[in-house]
Amino acid sequence: MRIWSLGLLLPVAALLWAMQDDDGWRAASRQSAGIAPDPAQTPQAVLQVYGASAYGWRGWFGIHTWIAAKPSGAAAYRIYDVVGWRVRHGQPALRIYQDLPDRYWFGSRPELLLDRRGAEVDGLIEQVDAAARRYPWAREYRLFPGPNSNTFPAWIGLQVPALGLELPLRAIGSGYAHQASAAQADR
Repeated sequence: MRIWSLGLLLPVAALLWAMQDDDGWRAASRQSAGIAPDPAQTPQAVLQVYGASAYGWRGWFGIHTWIAAKPSGAAAYRIYDVVGWRVRHGQPALRIYQDLPDRYWFGSRPELLLDRRGAEVDGLIEQVDAAARRYPWAREYRLFPGPNSNTFPAWIGLQVPALGLELPLRAIGSGYAHQASAAQADR
């Protein structure tokens, strides 16, 4: 029995070793995927949600999600996301900052999960921003069951139902927001 287990374990371990990136996440692409409209050429409001395979072995199972918003006439996008390593360094997990909206997530090409545009989107952007600033787990992060990077947009979707956000099953941790909201409602 042990020989069979070892015979299975060694090829899997060899495959994982071969797939290892020597330069790691620091060298992984963070360039724009060219999905988001150029703010200089797009005067209308744009609100998008992206997802990309998580870095490393986690990407086999799950994705990292984030929100990008550009109000009407704005020259840049504001990004909203949650990143676990920040908590380990004494910083809030929630980040709100100006950046490219459609960056590769450490080597993984993002997928557009939601795309809203037009004058009526300015109101949604204001609601998303207000909800993000009251996110209850801004200083917490737990890979499973949450709160994590997928809990954040799921929670925003609950706070701003007009957004119509539905995250895919690979958004592991998105259910945490629903469970916590249901538990809060039961009190």
